Amino acid sequence: MIAFEDVSKVYHLRGMNKTVFSNVSFQIPRGDSIGICGANGAGKSTLMRLISGVEHPTTGTVHKSMSTSWPIGYASSFDGKLTGADNVRFIARIYQHDEQAVLDYVEDFAQLGPFFHQPVMTYSAGMTARLAFGASLAIRFDCYLIDEVTAAGDARFRQRCEDALNERRQNGTIIMISHDPYTLQHYCKRGAVLFGGNLTFYDTVAEACEVHHALQMRAI
Repeated sequence: MIAFEDVSKVYHLRGMNKTVFSNVSFQIPRGDSIGICGANGAGKSTLMRLISGVEHPTTGTVHKSMSTSWPIGYASSFDGKLTGADNVRFIARIYQHDEQAVLDYVEDFAQLGPFFHQPVMTYSAGMTARLAFGASLAIRFDCYLIDEVTAAGDARFRQRCEDALNERRQNGTIIMISHDPYTLQHYCKRGAVLFGGNLTFYDTVAEACEVHHALQMRAI
């Protein structure tokens, strides 16, 4: 279970405060799959960071009874000065997994070639996403947080992503952000719309996408 209780998130910027969430409460049970819609800047990535624990709420509490991946996507928490392989070694040690087994899995999955042994700061956004996806799959989490990563790489890599996610969702939880409604409907059972600092859940992804589209048209 992931539970938000009266969670608010405020960023204190130079000369102003930006409120992303205000007293948000919801629960996501184990085994659920949620596709989240929202405009750019609505706070989707912030939501993912709060769920993962990368960031903490300004007020309120986030309770988790299952392990969550870091947000998998184009934004990463890798040390850019270290090589991809060294970052993966660090992850393996943190989660107390066999280093060589994790390295072998990520190297095979991400297909970065010699770049696997180069600093992450030299990677393109797509390469970083592939590294993040491979590293996350090398560790068994209860819940996977996915941020547009299925758009990274060539057709072969996208198929590997699809196969891996389909396998993980059989026994795990998926929370996914994407601007592509077809991607969300493929992987997720339920939908949610992030708008005006609130997250509203719907029984289907299709319904959530329709609401999101209507809100966007109203804003034009």
